[in-house]
Amino acid sequence: MRSVGAQLLHRPPGLTPGDIVSGLTAMQAQDVPSALLAFRARSATLTPADVEAAWQSREIVRTWGPRGTLHFVHADDLPWLHALTGSATGTLRRLAEEGVTGDDLLPLITAALAGQGPLTKADLEERLKGRARGQGVVHLVALAAHHGLAVLGPQRAGKPTYVHAADWLGAPITPEPDRERALKELATRYRRAHHPATPDDLAAWSGLPAGQARTAWGLSEAPAPPPEDAPLLRLLPAFDEYVLGWRSRDPVLAPEHAKKVFPGGGILRPAVLVNGEIKGVWGRKGAQVSVQAFDELPALDDEVADVRRFLEGA
Repeated sequence: MRSVGAQLLHRPPGLTPGDIVSGLTAMQAQDVPSALLAFRARSATLTPADVEAAWQSREIVRTWGPRGTLHFVHADDLPWLHALTGSATGTLRRLAEEGVTGDDLLPLITAALAGQGPLTKADLEERLKGRARGQGVVHLVALAAHHGLAVLGPQRAGKPTYVHAADWLGAPITPEPDRERALKELATRYRRAHHPATPDDLAAWSGLPAGQARTAWGLSEAPAPPPEDAPLLRLLPAFDEYVLGWRSRDPVLAPEHAKKVFPGGGILRPAVLVNGEIKGVWGRKGAQVSVQAFDELPALDDEVADVRRFLEGA
């Protein structure tokens, strides 16, 4: 059984948003509302405003991370994580598919971003003067991010913003030059947050080739045992690290219920976690929560009330 304590789901008191992100190694943030609820699942006191303040103060940064997907990363962890997730090969391929080509793409997007502060995709389309539109703009920003020159800024009216890393962080992100040190840090942190796990789990989570994941694993030290798990009930958001953080979901999700959580098309539904196992899915409309149970569930009143507490503080 996976440790809910290693994932901070026992809600240790006093954690800041940065503590939670760092404790998880990185937090999936493709969908910001779901990411906010991942903080709630790990803290009885944080509010959306607290997370926004940590984002605004640069304690946490939203950027392309493990597997090339958007994550929250602690600002202090950007150099070593960037050293392991900075490949631009896939991004260049996607740009070509979007018809965005040329040998000036990196200076093009950095010039559009520099000195402007956070910009929406529409803002950037205007500044790029027809060179890229739609997803082509996003892939251009991803290209700059792979070179340490861009990150995502806080949402504006629910829309993502993009900002030059030097404007937002004070300097471009410089990757850790010692790759062995970066690999050791990655595996050490991953093993601490994902117990039990294997090198194959690390490879699946990080996007590293299996050989590099095994090398990283060999460089790291076995972590101290996580807190002993106590009975626990949590409403996990979609894309939660507890569900995505390993190669297989079978240890926490019975195969006959897998399609209810992962129906296909990139959809991952919010999950009801009971003592480390997924026992249902849930949804919300505003602050109203509805649950689809796979088996008989314990009372959810406290968790539902806490979701409402969090969302009404948004």
